[in-house]
Amino acid sequence: MKKIALCILARNELDCLKVMLPMLPKPGPDAGFDMICAVDGGSTDGTVEFFKENNIRVLSQSKRGRGDAFLTAFREIDADAYVFFSPDGNEDPKDLGKFRKLFDEGADLVIASRMMRESVNEEDGQLLKWRKWANLAFNFLANMLFRSKGPYITDSINGYRGITKAAATHLNLSAYDYTIEYQMTMRALKKKINIVEFPTVEGPRIAGETGAQSIPTGIRFLKRLWSELLLGSRF
Repeated sequence: MKKIALCILARNELDCLKVMLPMLPKPGPDAGFDMICAVDGGSTDGTVEFFKENNIRVLSQSKRGRGDAFLTAFREIDADAYVFFSPDGNEDPKDLGKFRKLFDEGADLVIASRMMRESVNEEDGQLLKWRKWANLAFNFLANMLFRSKGPYITDSINGYRGITKAAATHLNLSAYDYTIEYQMTMRALKKKINIVEFPTVEGPRIAGETGAQSIPTGIRFLKRLWSELLLGSRF
């Protein structure tokens, strides 16, 4: 059985953590993970202190960016697999137990999908689903350009995911920003590693505002797609 680390990614998420942390199961076989660590991106609102009060190890990023949080976890946490969790309310803690089962069955990369038939996306109740439609477009491009075998990947961008240490090392990830998940999916498709998705229900954000603005975010994802297309399998 793999040793799995739950990695909570946070930057100024104190209000969200006060709600979400009590909802997380205790580490153990039934929880889907064996340890909890936090990766902090420079919080100033008491987030770090809150983690420490709850006996959670905190790793500090050397650079600003979501991708650097992933790379920090890979570098500093001794585990066989990592599950990444954002405490803003979008990600359902009830899904955490599903990761271990899929890893044990041979998955290298596990993605909680907001786009599968049984899933719920935060925008599903809206008439105009701009964020969902953009995600679906990026999914289509990644599959069309890089998938040669295996099932169609429905949510190439979602951050609620887990990956084995061996796969992360093999993919040699380098994105320091919030395109890290897209890079991970595209490189996993290139290398034909075993990607498994399961449906999830995306909840509303508990507090605060997202730091990712739509148009600049979309441009960054297009640049990441182009760079991966040029790079091919030379990484």
